[in-house]
Amino acid sequence: MDTARFTAYRDKVLHNVGKVIIGKEEAVQMVLTAFICSGHVLIEDVPGTGKTMLLRAFARTIGGDFKRIQFTPDLLPSDLTGIHWFNQKTGEFEFRAGPLFTNIILADEINRATPRTQASLLEAMEERQITVDGETTVLEEPFMVMATQNPLESYGTFPLPDAQMDRFFMRISLGYMQREQEKSVVVRPSTLDVVRSLEQAVTPEETAYVRQAYTEVTMREDVLDYFMDIIESTRNSRSVRGVSTRGAIALYKASQATAAMSGRDYVIPEDIQRTAPYVLAHRISTGTQLSLHAAEEYLQSLMEGIQVPLE
Repeated sequence: MDTARFTAYRDKVLHNVGKVIIGKEEAVQMVLTAFICSGHVLIEDVPGTGKTMLLRAFARTIGGDFKRIQFTPDLLPSDLTGIHWFNQKTGEFEFRAGPLFTNIILADEINRATPRTQASLLEAMEERQITVDGETTVLEEPFMVMATQNPLESYGTFPLPDAQMDRFFMRISLGYMQREQEKSVVVRPSTLDVVRSLEQAVTPEETAYVRQAYTEVTMREDVLDYFMDIIESTRNSRSVRGVSTRGAIALYKASQATAAMSGRDYVIPEDIQRTAPYVLAHRISTGTQLSLHAAEEYLQSLMEGIQVPLE
């Protein structure tokens, strides 16, 4: 594999998205990591921190089609997948595709929709296909869902069940900008105008390469043992539900992609440590969903007790 192509791809994406989202390079790189690994992202943050603009900028950067879905209690599964409607002129039923038939989807405030509608996302997220009236359609690649939810407001919401949380590759938070960064955003032109001015920064061929070639990154046996020690440590407490095998696979893939974008064809412990909080924290449960900060602190305490392999 050509690691230079990965670093160049990373730099192009971070630079282009950075024109819109200032001071959040780590969050942008995690979204890019999930995208390379064909994963989906859950952004848990208060309103007005740039969640929507981040995904709009990311979609323009990679040249993908983008659609935003505002989740509300009256949203139906067919509003996402599409419906068959009767065309009186032709006398036949025709399929009208829903917003899920695109490349990049923003599921805004996903926890405001009913569980039935939330569940309609599962097939698309996991199987990369949609079934309507018994007819199954395979979605085009790349396909990525980025959902948002407000962790501070629970009135009128339907919390995501653990099974659906586990299908998100990562959970991240943008947080507030630093003072000087926010000053520059306040005085500049409209953020939406900045997004509209963005041009595609990477080609479909470059995207296809990084999404396929990252799997060639290797992991030494001692690093793999360290990786498994982290996974198993989450399962040793009776009061906490540990990480699933799906979560372990996600962390392995994220470590591979992180290594590749760092210019290496092998994983080091730092790659695992960097991605673990984003990949594993939302998969740890005490019966009620932990806040992002509390889950990351718990995971960090587990990792501190695990011996790191040395060169």
